[in-house]
Amino acid sequence: MAQFTQNPKRLDPYKNFKFRVTIDNVVVAGVSKVGALKRTTEVVKHRDGGDFSSSRKSPGRTEYEAITLERGVTHDKNFQNWARAAQEFNVVGSSEAQMGLGNFRKDIQISLYNESGQKVLTYNVYRCWVSEYQALADLDANANAVNLEHVKIENEGWELDEGVTEPKEPDIAPR
Repeated sequence: MAQFTQNPKRLDPYKNFKFRVTIDNVVVAGVSKVGALKRTTEVVKHRDGGDFSSSRKSPGRTEYEAITLERGVTHDKNFQNWARAAQEFNVVGSSEAQMGLGNFRKDIQISLYNESGQKVLTYNVYRCWVSEYQALADLDANANAVNLEHVKIENEGWELDEGVTEPKEPDIAPR
């Protein structure tokens, strides 16, 4: 049986431009773009000994794709420091490597909000680390744009936070 929404007035899907990213329980300021959450499960093909004409399929290993985050360049060094922790993790004598995994891997949360600013969905992303860091975008004297900082985050899985439920949206009186 299909499960219907708890909010019968909600007919439209949620927009993709109201979101927040949280790392270490702190909202990351200025994030303007988050890449898609995507996972792929390998297909394992096999045949039964007596079946000569077709193969069977079973689920295999599941892989989680990297997630990209972009934000405007500021004096906030959190992305840079997180990327440095991954870069220096295996460097002998590095102060970051001696600190252990505490700064290397982080769990993050990606939350989606409705038009009223109410949290409607949160995904928890586990054991993340920065595999690619871009400190500055291309510089162009003829452009009229914000300079963006970019991180590519590897992860070991994500799941929907079932504790975040659909809120009752406020009634707005017609004018």
